[in-house]
Amino acid sequence: MPPLLLVCRDPLDPRRTDPHFAAEARAAGERGLRVARIDHDALLAGDAAGAVAGVPRDAGAAWYRGWMIPAGRYAELAEALAGRGVTLLTPPASYRRAHELPGWYGTFAPVTPRSVWFPAEAGRAPDRERLAAEAALLGGGGPVVVKDYVKSRKHDWDEACYVPDLSDTDRLAAVVGRFAELQGEFLAGGVVLRSFERFTAAGEARVWWLDGRPVLTTAHPDTPDRLPTPALDAVAPCVADLDCRFVTTDLALREDGVWRVVEVGDGQVSDLPRDADPGPLLGALARG
Repeated sequence: MPPLLLVCRDPLDPRRTDPHFAAEARAAGERGLRVARIDHDALLAGDAAGAVAGVPRDAGAAWYRGWMIPAGRYAELAEALAGRGVTLLTPPASYRRAHELPGWYGTFAPVTPRSVWFPAEAGRAPDRERLAAEAALLGGGGPVVVKDYVKSRKHDWDEACYVPDLSDTDRLAAVVGRFAELQGEFLAGGVVLRSFERFTAAGEARVWWLDGRPVLTTAHPDTPDRLPTPALDAVAPCVADLDCRFVTTDLALREDGVWRVVEVGDGQVSDLPRDADPGPLLGALARG
């Protein structure tokens, strides 16, 4: 029996798929996957049972393709589905490992910018002493990027993302504080400081991996008009060591000609760029 594909329902019409994932749902059906919808809003609100009320019972193994889910809520989703006889092919521990930087960083350390991180409460910036101590672990100087365990605010580059010199504690505190303010209740896990590396203007490539094999390479959704061809020889062993079935890696070419991993993600919640053909990806998922 082919796997079930769980997609998000349209918030305005529960009988329809969220338009953002409609093309994937169609491609899934064309390739033999069964499709069911979950209520993403209900899941985030803590009603996992309500979120999966429309999922058929005893439907077996399932992939999810939809909006991001905090790791704790994903565990609740897995439990609610298990109660209906449905098993997510990505278990909660694997989801967290691929979705949050502290889970994947050690495995990818040789091919990604140096990073430090620490827990933080949503809406509250860490104190200056803690920031200075963490900055010292990165060497205490040079430019850094601020993010949480999952996402940055690169569209707020100057005020909430980029710090030109890590030794400038005032600037670091201001950027981290603004980042925490803008993230608010959506701050994921804590604060991450990542060494800034300069990349070429070729753009980022998003590589989709299933069971350690690259099954699709797309542009990054933020730069859909640019699709470089990354070298994967240094990345593939890291993907294998991560031991997560369905993941993505975003790669960019550093100015010295070395391909670097900018981000790792769980493939279930990584976005396809607009106009990308979802067929190859859904075909790979259909094989379970």
